[in-house]
Amino acid sequence: MADNKINIRKLEADLWESADLLRAGSKLTSSQYCMPVLALLFLRYAYSRFKMVEAELLKNRPSRGGRVMPVEPSDFAAKSALYLPREAQFDYLVNLPDNQPLGEAVNHAMTLVEEQSEQLTGILPKSYTMFSDELLHELLRIFNNKTLDEIGGDVIGRIYEYFLSKFAKAVASDDGVFFTPKSLVKMLVNVLEPKQGVMLDPACGSGGMFVQTGDFVNAGGMNANTQMTFYGQEKVEYNAQLCLMNMAVHGLNGRIISGDEANSFYHDAHNLAGKCDYVMANPPFNVDKVKSESASAAGRLPFGLPGVNAKTKEIGNANYLWISYFYAYLNDHGRAGFVMASSATDSANKDRDIREKLVLTGDVDVMVSVGNNFFYTLSLPCSLWFFDKAKRLENKNRVLFIDARNYYTVVDRTLNEWSEWQLKNLQAIVHLYRGETEKYRQLVAEYNDALDGRTLQQCEEELVAIKQAAKDAVANAVRKEKKRVEREQNESIAEAEAMLETARQREWLTSKFGLNGEYRDVPGLCKIATLSEIEEKNYSLTPGAYVGVAEVEDDGIDFHERMNEIHAELASLNKEANLLMSEIMKEWETLNSK
Repeated sequence: MADNKINIRKLEADLWESADLLRAGSKLTSSQYCMPVLALLFLRYAYSRFKMVEAELLKNRPSRGGRVMPVEPSDFAAKSALYLPREAQFDYLVNLPDNQPLGEAVNHAMTLVEEQSEQLTGILPKSYTMFSDELLHELLRIFNNKTLDEIGGDVIGRIYEYFLSKFAKAVASDDGVFFTPKSLVKMLVNVLEPKQGVMLDPACGSGGMFVQTGDFVNAGGMNANTQMTFYGQEKVEYNAQLCLMNMAVHGLNGRIISGDEANSFYHDAHNLAGKCDYVMANPPFNVDKVKSESASAAGRLPFGLPGVNAKTKEIGNANYLWISYFYAYLNDHGRAGFVMASSATDSANKDRDIREKLVLTGDVDVMVSVGNNFFYTLSLPCSLWFFDKAKRLENKNRVLFIDARNYYTVVDRTLNEWSEWQLKNLQAIVHLYRGETEKYRQLVAEYNDALDGRTLQQCEEELVAIKQAAKDAVANAVRKEKKRVEREQNESIAEAEAMLETARQREWLTSKFGLNGEYRDVPGLCKIATLSEIEEKNYSLTPGAYVGVAEVEDDGIDFHERMNEIHAELASLNKEANLLMSEIMKEWETLNSK
């Protein structure tokens, strides 16, 4: 985990370098020069995935006449990978002779890639002849590193967000356009547990919801392209291009509509109302000036319009438009999971009326509060909402509230996330709420396998011993071996720290719900509330209003006794201070009299 973070950070730094090169060597605006760089990154990552799948295919490839049969494009499609003709492979471009125009070669590579994927037609940039060959060679060099072979997941979306944070913070904040961090997307997917059917993201951005859903389905031993049908709407065409690239590099097929007809406030572009098995989204928060008459005519408002300004006929805050859409898109057994501004859980007036109607359907399933600093460009908290129109009977009139604002891993000063174990722990609470105790026990068994029988105390002791051994090894190493020894010892320490963190997360989970998994409300963390309890709180869906405050552990110190000790200590210090001040004044008077 730590190494992966380091690799991503290095990759981002390299991209910043490449952006600087483009800015110095061209007259493009930031929005224009981002796309050529991202397309080169896309090509590099596609090449990395291509080589990995090719190696897998060649292992068991049949031979004829002593010659191994060549791989075919259809072989890669079956592995959810993009086939790359030779002239579109990254190493071909890197090693192109100096006497061949590199810009034309890159343009041709992009054309060849588009021919392999119908959904990429017309998407990839072919404007590389505007750059000098020297500049392109430098860009290819930047991307020709092993880091890209080691990083999986929604890499294009992550890098897209890095560019937003560097060049367009104001745009990202004003337009509400910001990348959804992977840990939030994974939480949405983990709770929804998609298996098969129609999935829609009506604010799909760079496509992270599709990528993580594909990973989840594939990890379950199924093929995402045969099990799922992906639909997306994205008003910003630039973002839609990134989404299509992102899906293609992960071997996913999707139907993405962009432009004005993809504005979800006014269009159900795929005609999917009432037809979706899954809806996932991170819509822009707190959008204003939505035309109420147009929004009303577009439908998908089972609970009516939010508050409308009678003078301007505009909706002042569109959060509850989005919430209504997500519900309206679901079929009779559909599930929805989405990110929303924290303020929406208890906003007043028309929002409150819509929320009451929503709660009374019995389909609100899980509510999760998320703390600050989970987004790369914004520090605001948020909440995760989950609907389920096919809840088990016992939960039909109940909602699980989880307050996870104090449960996270610090990445750096401005960024928090949920680690893989933390995501599994939060998912385990949902499993218990749903009566799926076997899944909880499987997680405990997974912990035990990872720890190989170690207890928390043993992990703590091992780390102390490894740190001391590392210190001794470095101290005793000869000068020319010091750096190598120090690197090796740091790797050992990192492994021991990861093991300790795993033990801590197991302790966090089992101390609350036991080894066998028995759900109970945990003050400050989770509570299952009935509809009548929610009614008593004026239909608020804020987890903190239900879970209360965590219990404070008894440290064994008598409060009154300790306060008396503090007062006595303070009185003694004051007396000493007065004596010192008296001595200082006497010395001062003596000096003045001379």
